[in-house]
Amino acid sequence: MLLNLIHYLPFQLIVLGIALLLSWFIDKRPHAGHDEKVPPGFESTNEVTIDPVTNEKRRVYYHPETGERYYRVEKE
Repeated sequence: MLLNLIHYLPFQLIVLGIALLLSWFIDKRPHAGHDEKVPPGFESTNEVTIDPVTNEKRRVYYHPETGERYYRVEKE
């Protein structure tokens, strides 16, 4: 029983460490990599979001044919 606990605890710590590293390096926010120039076919919406990390205000653009969304930084 004690031997199982000795092996289980380091395994859980390693899994937690890997999960923390992956979450640090992988940015899954929907606006990652978007430029200032809106691609053709996108229409402006009334939706504006504020990025909690950078406090940037972003306008949402929508492509009606594909359903894709595009996030552009709003100039103050």
